[in-house]
Amino acid sequence: MGPVKALVVRGGWDGHRPVEATERFIPFLRDAGFAVDVSGSLEVYAAGVAGYDLVVQCWSDGVLTAEQFAGLESAVRGGTGFAGWHGGIVDSFRGTREYMWLVGGQFVAHPGDFADHRVEVVADHPVVAGLDGFALRTEQYWVLADGLNDVLATTTFQPAGAWDRPVTVPAVWTRRWGAGRVFVCTPGHAPEDLDVPQVRTIVERGLLWAARRG
Repeated sequence: MGPVKALVVRGGWDGHRPVEATERFIPFLRDAGFAVDVSGSLEVYAAGVAGYDLVVQCWSDGVLTAEQFAGLESAVRGGTGFAGWHGGIVDSFRGTREYMWLVGGQFVAHPGDFADHRVEVVADHPVVAGLDGFALRTEQYWVLADGLNDVLATTTFQPAGAWDRPVTVPAVWTRRWGAGRVFVCTPGHAPEDLDVPQVRTIVERGLLWAARRG
């Protein structure tokens, strides 16, 4: 049996610095035993990614064709893990509603742009085991999500403007899609956010959790 294989798909909006961000995790994956390929084109999805045990996506905005989505979705449904952070996974391909179903949520806004806020751990799960809540100053993502997600951490927006009470939304979640596993971490706007120890730990564990078993 050959080594486990990971594919990093990166591109889209340059503001999330997809190359710099993903380079933080490629050595980690290799140290964990993955053979890692990197693609700067979404055509890799149409060509077929079912041979990978894990797809790490960092692609904000963009357009996903029907053929590209079909290749990605069928691979995840068949057992390929799918993982990412921030806009690279939940602010991708807004024109493809089926993609939003796959990942289980969609970024809508980050009121106040950069804001002081907390991420609170709310589940007993290997991705967040032993971690306490932590503070961040960066974009705080307000997302729409569905009930199929296993929410591991949340973030709360304080009353502002027309909001008359706090609003809590998911910040980290996992999800099953057929035989595949999906991992989402909404913190991670800038590469420096990924250097926060708790964020780094959550993403690294999430990548391993999502990868195909066996």
